[in-house]
Formats: sequence, structure tokens, C-alpha cells
Amino acid sequence: MDTQIDIDAASLRADVERTGEFGSVDADTGVGRTALPADDANVRAREYLVDRMKAVGLDVRIDAVGNIAGRWTPSTCDPDAPPVAAGSHLDSVPQGGIFDGVLGVYAALEAVRAIRDSGVVVNRPLEVVSFTGEEGTRFADGVLGSSVAAGELSVEDALALSDGRVSLRTALEEAGFRGTGRLDASEWHAWVELHIEQGGHLETAGVPLGVVTDITGTTRGHVSIDGRADHSGTTAMDARRDALVAASELVLDVEATASEIATTGTGTAVGTVGRLIPTPNAVNVVPGSVSMRLDLRSVEQLEIDRQARAVKDSLDSLERQHGVETSLDIPYEIPPTRLSERVRDTVETAASRRGVETLTLHSGAGHDTMQVANVTDAALLFVPSTGGHSHSPKEWADWSDCAVATQVLAESLALLASNTEHNQHRTYE
Repeated sequence: MDTQIDIDAASLRADVERTGEFGSVDADTGVGRTALPADDANVRAREYLVDRMKAVGLDVRIDAVGNIAGRWTPSTCDPDAPPVAAGSHLDSVPQGGIFDGVLGVYAALEAVRAIRDSGVVVNRPLEVVSFTGEEGTRFADGVLGSSVAAGELSVEDALALSDGRVSLRTALEEAGFRGTGRLDASEWHAWVELHIEQGGHLETAGVPLGVVTDITGTTRGHVSIDGRADHSGTTAMDARRDALVAASELVLDVEATASEIATTGTGTAVGTVGRLIPTPNAVNVVPGSVSMRLDLRSVEQLEIDRQARAVKDSLDSLERQHGVETSLDIPYEIPPTRLSERVRDTVETAASRRGVETLTLHSGAGHDTMQVANVTDAALLFVPSTGGHSHSPKEWADWSDCAVATQVLAESLALLASNTEHNQHRTYE
């Protein structure tokens, strides 16, 4: 492939910044946005993406769960050949940053545009994809659209999911983004996602591009602790069944277990209590119940399993010591994901041709790629995060790093799309 492919860094920046305006939030430091699946901000971001895809000449389709895909089928290729796909997501966490997900979608779009305008001959169609509900902030605990695309979650089960007020089906219909059919990731020849690192390894190393070897597994649990609500002034300390005291001990146990495993194991184990809601939540009432959500991760499944067992042991102990009743529900379990050696090698080749230094690393955050990688060869690329910040308005990436990574993405997609060999699903080291 001797033809030069040149991305337009200004166009990439304009698309990311424009999307950042949808759901923008006030922040003392940085630039933030809130765009939950199918809310007004997310709908405007979706509409803008569809317009931009059409402007680039892509054929746009929307599946039944709102996944958006734009396909470019050049005259040089077999239109029925398995396509090469790239992208990410447009939803955000509450008061998140403007790069998470959005950079990957528009880097993919700019990469395809650059390939098209370069005149490079490719033998496969190229697709730009935006998945529904990656962040887990509404309707599901995460990676909703990619779970459907990977066949892990049925369309009907996904549409029946609710935020407590409305179903995904209704929300998409009201937004005008409930399409038909199912985007099928197993039909892709390969997948590449570009994302902000959300950590500090690349910035510390002074390297502009990360190539991920594996993605952490994630187990999320819902814990309920039921004690007894009593008057805070008239209930003796030895007569209390304080659910919040018990919950506080569980928080410390989760932290201690993760720290111990991280010290003695792979160093990737983390455990978090990210949500804790006491009831009745009044200053003069002993808390009668607490609802909690846990997040346990590692690149080794055995380390996640150890954390989950420790949570169960802790709950048993709390019942005995504090007279409370507890329950643990684990609705979300995704094992660690190893990524394709074939696609990673292609990325390394593209980076070498451009003289771009790379660093191999783990991903401590989950991404749509961990679902796609179950059904086709997949790679995940990282751009350095300034200060390691993410999921906050402080999230930032240097625009020059974004441009370099998008350039490598474009050349990687072109190389993959030039391959006429039969698809080799899930090739690993």
C-alpha cells in the first residue's frame, strides 16, 4: 500500500468538540457533558453523527436497539465480503468528558473518509459504528448495544430493559432511533476501537499510542443490607441494627481484599463500591437499609472470583455481628478479554510505517471491544489521557495525539480491508 493516506485533524477536532456541546455541563475545570442513552443530548449527538456519515457518503442503517452503522462500499471491493469495522459510542457518564467514546466514533469516520479520498484500493467494505449504551448509566449495567451485536443479549431482552420509568423500546421509539434488524459483529472481518486511555501509563511513558493486549474482566453486584430504622436519640447503641454501619464495614472489606490481591497477584485487581444509598437517609434516624453497587475487576478471572467470594464471606459475617439481613445479586459478569494478535500486528505495522512509537498495555476499563472480540478479531487502541483523568470534565487528550492515533487507525483499517484472505476469528497470542 504505497498511496498516502492523510487524515484531516481539524475536521476530527471539530466533530469531537461539536458533540461535546450536546449535554454540556458547567465545570470549574475542563469541559464536560452528560448524554445518557436516548436522552435529549444523546439524540442530538446521534442526529449529528448520522448527518456527518451521510456527508462522507456512507450508507447509514440503525438496528432495533439503536446501534448506528455507516458503510462505505468502494467500487474496487466485493460488496459481500466481510467488512472491516471501527467505532465506539456516543453516550457518556453523568458529568463526563468529551473524548470518552466520541473520539473513537469520529476517528473511525475520519479514517474512512481519508481512505476514500486517498484512492487506496481496498477489497472489503468499511463500517463506522456507534453502539448504544456503553457506559451502563441507563437501562443496563454497560455495553448494551455491543452485547446485542455480539449475540450475548437478544434484541427482545434488550428492548425490554427499563430505567425504572420507561423501557429501552419506548425510549428509542420516542427518540426516532429504533431501527430494524440486528447489527451482527460476527460478520466483520475485523474490528478496531480507538479510545482515550483513562489512565496515566502513556503520558508517563511519553508514548502517543497504546496497543491493548487484554481488557479487564468486570463483575458488578447489587447488595442490599436490611437492619432496623430507629430513633437516633432513644435507641441505645447495643440495641441497634444499623444497616449503614454494616455497609461501611463492607466498603472497607472490598477495598482491603482488592488491595491484598493487587499486591500479591497480577497488580490489576481493583474493587470499588461506587454507589451507596441509605434509607431513610435522615440525620435523626438509625439507617434501616442500604442499597449498594459493587464493581470488581482484574485481567485474571481467578482474581475477580476471589473478590466475589470475599464479598459473600463479608456479608455472612455482617449478618452474625450486626443482626442484619443481606443479599447479593450479580447481574453483570464479563470475563477478561484477550485481543487479536493478527489485528494488533497490523496496527503495529501501520504505526511503524508512520514512525509512531507504541506501548502495549492492559485496559483496566471495559469497552465495547470486549464484546466484539468474542465473535471476531478485534483490537483496542489508546490515546494518552492528560493527568490520567476520565469520566469527569477534566478528561482531556492532546489534539496532536488524537491526530497521530487516527492516522495509524486509518492505515490499519486500509491494511485490514486490503486483505482478501478468509476471516480468521479470534486469533490470540
